[in-house]
Amino acid sequence: MASTAPRAWQVVLERIENDLRDGRLTPGDRLTPERELAAQLGVGRSSVREAIRVLEVLGVVRTATGSGPSAGAMIVTTPRGGLAAFLRLQVAANGFPLLDVVRTRIVLECDVAERLAQSDADLSGIHDILGAMDAADLTAEEFLALDARFHQALAEASGNAVISAMMAGLRSSIEGYTSAGAARLEAWPRVVDRLRREHRHIVDAVSRGEADEARETVRAHITDYYTEVAEALRSIDAAPGAAPIV
Repeated sequence: MASTAPRAWQVVLERIENDLRDGRLTPGDRLTPERELAAQLGVGRSSVREAIRVLEVLGVVRTATGSGPSAGAMIVTTPRGGLAAFLRLQVAANGFPLLDVVRTRIVLECDVAERLAQSDADLSGIHDILGAMDAADLTAEEFLALDARFHQALAEASGNAVISAMMAGLRSSIEGYTSAGAARLEAWPRVVDRLRREHRHIVDAVSRGEADEARETVRAHITDYYTEVAEALRSIDAAPGAAPIV
């Protein structure tokens, strides 16, 4: 019968997680030195290092080599980067179907638009992004980067840190797909003009406090674009997951 006991590095993770939850560790604090932590938990130093590497990938800690006050592992808690890395790997390995990722994005962004329409959030930064997107000489890559900033800025304006982190991860996990699709769209200039109009429609509905209109405009905006991209990629034998979004 296989053992269900946690591995040594998991014991280290659980200790750090408990310390964070109970407030014994907070952002800016340094972890107990490797040798001391290994002795406290009765594990090898290699297990401590393995746990810290996992935490670094997840964006919970930042490490620095050497000696002195800046050395060791510090709690930084940047969940956006860790979540983005996790989602990218899962999508690449077909652990999360692309269609499910896009549908999740629709659920989150519709909620963001509705809540923004019911608030008095500052949209000045979002208007600046819209202005930048109007530049006539933008490449597809530049436009898509601004498009990502626009949607992320909406999520951040909502004030919900979890949604903001999830949005960053979702966008990051499918950025290769969107770029490939844009490159295959023969009428890209026409598509860009439509996306600009839709972005402004979203912001206008939010500004007027029209929650239902804002939600529906976001849903149609995301659905129509990814359906168009999926059709373009399907024509060149796209990877699984590139299906119309319904």
